[in-house]
Amino acid sequence: MGGVEDDEPASKRTKLSSEELRRLSNGSTIKGPIAGSSGDLMAQPLQSEWGKEVVGSKGVVKKVEFVRIIAKALYSLGYVKSGAHLEEESGIPLHSSPVNEFMQQILEGNWNKSLATLHNIGLTDERIIKSASFLILEQKFFELLDEENVMDALKTLRTEIAPLCINNSRIRELSLSIVSPSHCFSVWSTKQETLRARSRTILLEEIQKLLPPTVMIPERRLEHLVEQALVLQRDACMFHNSLDKEMSLYADHLCGRDQIPSQELQILQAHTDEVWFLQFSHNGKYLASSSNDQSAIIWEVDANGVSLKHKLSGHQKPISSVSWSLDDHQLLTCGVEEVVRRWDVSSGECLHVYEKAGLGMVSCGWSPDGKWIFSGVNDKSICMWELDGTELECWKGQRTLKISDLEIASDGKQIISICRETTILLLDREAKVERFIQEDQTITSFSSSRDNRFLLVNLLNQEIHLWNIEGDPKLVSKYRGHKRSRFIIRSCFGGLEQAFIASGSEDSLVYIWHRGTGELIEALPGHSGTVNCVSWNPANPHMLASASDDRTIRIWSLNNLSSKRKGDHSNGIHYCNGGT
Repeated sequence: MGGVEDDEPASKRTKLSSEELRRLSNGSTIKGPIAGSSGDLMAQPLQSEWGKEVVGSKGVVKKVEFVRIIAKALYSLGYVKSGAHLEEESGIPLHSSPVNEFMQQILEGNWNKSLATLHNIGLTDERIIKSASFLILEQKFFELLDEENVMDALKTLRTEIAPLCINNSRIRELSLSIVSPSHCFSVWSTKQETLRARSRTILLEEIQKLLPPTVMIPERRLEHLVEQALVLQRDACMFHNSLDKEMSLYADHLCGRDQIPSQELQILQAHTDEVWFLQFSHNGKYLASSSNDQSAIIWEVDANGVSLKHKLSGHQKPISSVSWSLDDHQLLTCGVEEVVRRWDVSSGECLHVYEKAGLGMVSCGWSPDGKWIFSGVNDKSICMWELDGTELECWKGQRTLKISDLEIASDGKQIISICRETTILLLDREAKVERFIQEDQTITSFSSSRDNRFLLVNLLNQEIHLWNIEGDPKLVSKYRGHKRSRFIIRSCFGGLEQAFIASGSEDSLVYIWHRGTGELIEALPGHSGTVNCVSWNPANPHMLASASDDRTIRIWSLNNLSSKRKGDHSNGIHYCNGGT
């Protein structure tokens, strides 16, 4: 077939040292036997007998697979001698002799022989054989071009690659490499010696991805199995909620209830009326709250706790909600059917007031780039504004309710709002496509997950529904236990990787569920009035805030942290009344 190896001396074909080849081929070596082919195997058990042996108490782990995977891991870690010794002592080769021969031929660039050996390594799927042959011949083609052997490269393309009748688009690219050498050089380095050694190894890895794992064990298979076991243990752990929690291979993973914020760390008392809404900033350094007292407060969060930064005054009606800009430099506040105000977080200065003559705002939100703001209006429309107050667009009709939440997806394209009592609107403002979430009960509030893939919907019947809103919306889970009969109660995602759901309740408790299982984990007492809203610090999975009709905000943390607080305490609780 006109291969490179036909005319080149062996010394030129062998680009790597024996030690390098051992590492690159997980034990294969040019001089001497390949790992797995050394030693006399005549006295060893037949492979059919190996396949019947199992290890472990459950009887589900085949010994031959177990040993091969361990050997593969040893070679991958660079323990070549240990891997070879395991093969020799167990009598279980990592690879069959034909596979070892095939790997050796690839690394040496013996393309014709490797193509012949490919048919002898136990492959039954013709498509796999063709795909692997294509990769081998493509490598041969490029190396011929690299040596400026254009005629042989063209012959390989015409008589060997094209007849495989696969990947026609790639064949056109290879043709272009002949016509335009610069196209080829953009792929291939001018350092031939380094490149060829590296590229043949990469070729072997690409071929390995095509072959069944029984023929060639995938790279890092043992690491993958161990990681998978740890992840499954973590996901099954009801209370896993710590970035610092070290998972060990020495024992099964299990977190305690102490990983959930359930201890009152602080009570914030600067509001003079019911606290309706609160939300942590994206970076977790601030907390904003709004109240029936017509004020909003920006609180600062640091290692010493939460302290008042700015009290924002100017609204003439109670403030129903707040919204942080993505960079956390600005804050929106929305009065009840009144105006939306934009504030500078650093100075506490009101930068702009957004209003419509004869109408009132009912909700607010930011575009991800911070260039526009959105607001729901009490005529059931949704408006988009420039920061200077210029109205850019208005979606009229049944787009929102007088009492409604508003969310803007992280890509800025999707607007989410309650458009009817039992329906949530998912509006793609660019594609002008509307999707809907339809509930059987009246919707009172909703909140979206950080990745905008899920929506948490609070209902009149004291249920919280979790919806997947990718594509056609799908109901994923339901959470029950909290109390709601008269007021708007808000819930949130939170904890490490947002693995928990928290909610307020009319029985003065804060409820926490495990998001995956729906199991109720905690019902936290402390407030003396309805808990209207909760917010979990996105930067600290151990910090949760709750707002109540009792005019307070409570900061919740881990039990073992409360004893470390310094300053004014009462039963381990630090009180903040807004003083400086």
